[in-house]
Amino acid sequence: MLIQESRFDTVMRRTATILSVVILTFCLIAASTGIMLSIYYEPASGRAYQSLRMITEQIEYGWLFRKAHYIAGNGIIVAALIQIVVMFLGRKFTKSWYTAWVSGIFLTLTVIGLSWTSMILGWDQVGFWRFSIELGTIEAIPFIGQQLREILTGGSGISTLTVQRLYTIHSYILSIAAIVLSVVHLFSVLWVEKQVSNPQELIQGVGASVAES
Repeated sequence: MLIQESRFDTVMRRTATILSVVILTFCLIAASTGIMLSIYYEPASGRAYQSLRMITEQIEYGWLFRKAHYIAGNGIIVAALIQIVVMFLGRKFTKSWYTAWVSGIFLTLTVIGLSWTSMILGWDQVGFWRFSIELGTIEAIPFIGQQLREILTGGSGISTLTVQRLYTIHSYILSIAAIVLSVVHLFSVLWVEKQVSNPQELIQGVGASVAES
């Protein structure tokens, strides 16, 4: 007898797949617009804010690149959180979904980190004082707080070196991690789609789940 997933499970699975494509699309938009912004952005405490103003007000279509970068970055967070809810409601807890869960959660945390660093890189009054307050919270973390603070600031105080380090973390470490994780996440979900599309594999998967329970 052929065992088939319910209509609800099918809708949840396909919704998760669509959201994976949306997440990767947003990542690529954020990366491409970020590259354009990096051409004019100056990671220095005395120039960061002014360079962003110049991009917005003087560079042709600069405002559009900033807006697209902002929307794409927030879009990734929204889509990733919705997908986690969809996967939870769809009861996607089998071993075949393990990679999708791990990559999805780490991707969400990575993009939240990107959003946090981007607000600081604006280097306006809000970003500066918010970062100053948050440094106190980071320093209060047991055992590693002081080390994390020094890594972020590059020394005892906030300076141009701080902006440069945050820029490196944002533009290289977290951005590359987000793209890699979004690709891994999409392929892991597509792999599940391929499994379910094969009736024999579906029967074996359901049988294994029943045996484990």
